[in-house]
Parts: sequence; C-alpha cells; structure tokens
Amino acid sequence: MKLDNPYLPKAYKLLDIRQETEIDYTFRVETDIKPKFGQFVQVSLPRIGEAPISVSDYGDGWIDLTIRKIGKVTDEIHALKAGDNIFLRGPYGNGFNLDKFKGKHIVIAAGGTGLAPVKSLINYFYNNSDDVEELELLLGFRDPYNIMFQEDIKKWQKKFHTTITVDNACGIDGTCEGLITEYVKHIKLSDFHTMEVIIVGPPIMMEFTAKEFLQLGVPEDKIWVSFERKMSCAIGKCGHCKVDEVYVCLEGPVFKYSQAKELID
Repeated sequence: MKLDNPYLPKAYKLLDIRQETEIDYTFRVETDIKPKFGQFVQVSLPRIGEAPISVSDYGDGWIDLTIRKIGKVTDEIHALKAGDNIFLRGPYGNGFNLDKFKGKHIVIAAGGTGLAPVKSLINYFYNNSDDVEELELLLGFRDPYNIMFQEDIKKWQKKFHTTITVDNACGIDGTCEGLITEYVKHIKLSDFHTMEVIIVGPPIMMEFTAKEFLQLGVPEDKIWVSFERKMSCAIGKCGHCKVDEVYVCLEGPVFKYSQAKELID
C-alpha cells in the first residue's frame, strides 16, 4: 500500500498579486484548500525553501496569502508573477472556532501583519453581521505607509467601530498617534459572559495589550491570541515550535491567553 508523504507540497497557480505596503504583498492562489479561520499553510519553492504563512482570506476555489519580504524564501516568492506556480501543503493548526464567537461582542486588536490571520474572520462577520452582537476593531501600525488592507479597512469602518493607531503622524487619514495599548481603555466593555477578545501581532504587542484588557477586568479565558512561531514541519514531528510539552503547530497557533501566558521559551 502506497502511503502519502505528509511533507510533499502541491503546485497551485497564482491568480493575482496585490501590493499592500512596500514589503507586503497579497498572493491569490487558485486552490481547493479549504482552511478554517486562523489556520496557516506551508509555502515553498523547489530548491529554495519553505515558510509558514497565515491564510489572510479565502473563498470558493482560492486563498489569499499576505507575505512580507523578509528572507530568502519570501524574496523568491515576491519575484513570482500571476500565472506562475507556487507550492503549498496544509492547512495546519488550530484556528478560531467560529461557534465560540457567534452572537458575542467581539474585540479584535491586531498589530501590523497580525491583521492578516484575522482578516478572513472580520470579513465573515462583515458579510454575516447577524452572527455577531458587536465587533470592535483596534488596529495598530508602525506608520501610515505600513497600514495593510486599506480598502478592506475602509469597508469595515462603515459597519464596525474601528480605531487605527500609528506610532507617528497623528491625524493622517483619521489615524491616532501612539501605541495600540494606549487605546484599549477606550474599548466599550460589555457583559464578560458575552464578550471575546482576540489579540494578534508581535509577541510584545500581544503581551502588553492582553495586560491592558486584564486590568479592565476581562477574564483570561475570554482573551485569545495567535501564537505563531518557528513553524517548520507543521505536523508535530520536528519540534521547532515546541514549548515545554506544547507543539504550537498542532495545538495552536490560536490559544486562550490562560494557556499562552505559560508558553515562554
């Protein structure tokens, strides 16, 4: 009996490439892969290498991958054109369970490229607003030139309370100056039994943003983070992402804060 090789990727065609920032591009891939919100895929090019990338959006017959140009593999991916092949395997990981968020007051705090893993979830609630009691967005970026998914954000602002922060240049396009943590106190809190908070971004941003919500009385089990780090095999074999006894690629990347706070190298 022939066994499938779990490490073997499959070639898929690039349908479109869109620039988000100077170094971030979204690649739309024609594929039958059907991810869950918050999952990731392993993206590779033959003889170059492989990298874990969050699925930033998906639909019937396609997924979007928003990829930052930061190394050998991503440099080569950014050299591709529509019509070229890209190699994928997955999806992997424990994503956001939609049933846990339906009918709730949801706050999503995302920093920089951390917006990518939650973009499809936001779009779901935009298109299915009856499934959410209220959705508030707190989006932080380094500067106005690094604001991602600007057309999507304009759309979200029409339906959801949205705060956009940048480290500098207060007042440009309605943004506010300062770190994202400074604006947590302006979030309208509700009954904690019907509230869920999602925080995604750089580790230090997630840590201090979570602490701000905790100071406001939000329980630890009502806070969710996406703890992406050092993914390699994505199937719990190589141990690159292991922290203590937890394989982040299998049990994460989405964790409750009550568990994630213990995942310290």
